Amino acid sequence: MPSVAAFFLLISAGLFASGQTQSSPPAEKTAAQQEKEKAETAPSPGPATFIGTEMCQACHEDISKAFGRNKHHTLEVDKKRGWSEKSCESCHGPGSKHAESMAAVDILNPSKMSPRQADKSCLKCHLNQPSHVGRIQGGHGRGEISCVSCHSVHKPEATSIVGAKPARVNQLCAGCHNDTWAQFQKPFKHRLPEGAMSCVDCHNPHGSLLPKMARTVNANEPGCNKCHSDKRGPFTFEHLPVKTDGCAACHEPHGSANPRMLTRHEERFVCLECHANLGAPGAARSGTLGGVPPAFHDLRNPRFRTCSTCHVKIHGSHVERSLTR
Repeated sequence: MPSVAAFFLLISAGLFASGQTQSSPPAEKTAAQQEKEKAETAPSPGPATFIGTEMCQACHEDISKAFGRNKHHTLEVDKKRGWSEKSCESCHGPGSKHAESMAAVDILNPSKMSPRQADKSCLKCHLNQPSHVGRIQGGHGRGEISCVSCHSVHKPEATSIVGAKPARVNQLCAGCHNDTWAQFQKPFKHRLPEGAMSCVDCHNPHGSLLPKMARTVNANEPGCNKCHSDKRGPFTFEHLPVKTDGCAACHEPHGSANPRMLTRHEERFVCLECHANLGAPGAARSGTLGGVPPAFHDLRNPRFRTCSTCHVKIHGSHVERSLTR
């Protein structure tokens, strides 16, 4: 009988344990599991939408005030361009996600884009302007110097590079072109350090079809003729380097040790690079040669060492082939 009683006791204990197991509450879920379930049940986020300039001004009040005095503020008021009352988002993209999260990753920032992406953003409006015709050929384009490296659409017009004073433009260019700025410290140069002119008077920073991104003027001659119009051709009798190589064949445009900004410190050495012991035009008639003896122009004699003493029309003449008048 004791064995029968023990048997019933074991059965009762098993039933009691099983009842407790069935009635015990389920274990709590981990935080990771809860986040996963929440993400699965949450609706998928849609694309960002435009929120308008007023929403941007609520946080970026200082930038908004400066932008109001910039040329790009035209986007805000010109309804023809399609960005009326949402000019900020014309460059930064739809701002709804950024307004909710306040995170920088949720808004476009041209200053932090790659140069190609930043330029693409600017060229949405500035693509077919005459100043950008040589953009691909220009050194800035090939070097991937983006528009925002020089320009800011937020700053007031008075401090922007567009329409800035020559000294401000020169300072910006010198920040990268240190070697060129050093040439302006020579004794004879164009008056850039004094602020009388700027780099963009001669160069097109957006790119040019000419070497060194030089500007053109009048009939597509180099920009030198904009100021030195008395040297402009065409001439009846042309000095060939002027026609084929331009001013830089003989002159240093940035600075020189020669008062006439020649590539050599003495005029005769510039001329002799082409005319040393070579027949001058009409040599068969006159027998004149340039150089050392037995040349007609004996350079040991000081009176023959400055060629322009006789050849006064060195850029070109309408009267005489030897450019003496």
